[in-house]
Amino acid sequence: MNANFEACISECTKCALTCEACASACLGEQDVQMMAKCIQLDRDCADMCGLAAALMARESPVAAEFCGLCAKVCRACADECGKHDADHCQNCSKACIACAGACEKMAA
Repeated sequence: MNANFEACISECTKCALTCEACASACLGEQDVQMMAKCIQLDRDCADMCGLAAALMARESPVAAEFCGLCAKVCRACADECGKHDADHCQNCSKACIACAGACEKMAA
């Protein structure tokens, strides 16, 4: 497996887990309704990142193209999480930005 795939798989895996943790933490917030968009994007991003990692691991011919879409979802999730002060949201935003960068490199 090439080194670009390995770096991106690592970022995608980290991002997926961070998004899952953020979504769960958001469910415990005082105003869950306020966190609804964050939770939805966390879940979408986690699924996208997991699938992107799997596609790269199997060296799928659609991996690079899928990484481009994954980067868009990561950026949307980063923007939404970045609006919230909670540590889990701020950490998620950072993980999403890092993953988006790695996926954009893969897609290029």
